[in-house]
Amino acid sequence: MEQPEGFSVKGKEGLVCLLQKSLYGMKQATRQWYRKFDSFMGEIGFKRTTLDHCVFIKEYAPGDFIILLLYVDDMLIVGTLLALLS
Repeated sequence: MEQPEGFSVKGKEGLVCLLQKSLYGMKQATRQWYRKFDSFMGEIGFKRTTLDHCVFIKEYAPGDFIILLLYVDDMLIVGTLLALLS
């Protein structure tokens, strides 16, 4: 990333900036968003399936579970008990 206009320091005009976070619209932004989402889902107890990395499952008891399907920025959540979904 080039230095913003008016930011350049005399003698260091050719330097560039190192981004600490991904910017919207960059090709890395979607990957970074997914990594953050995957990390959060793991923190709250969901496990990613091995067959599809956009399917997350959390099992509460035998037969009681929530499945979250992720597609770009849309989600579909299904579960066995209404109380678990709210």
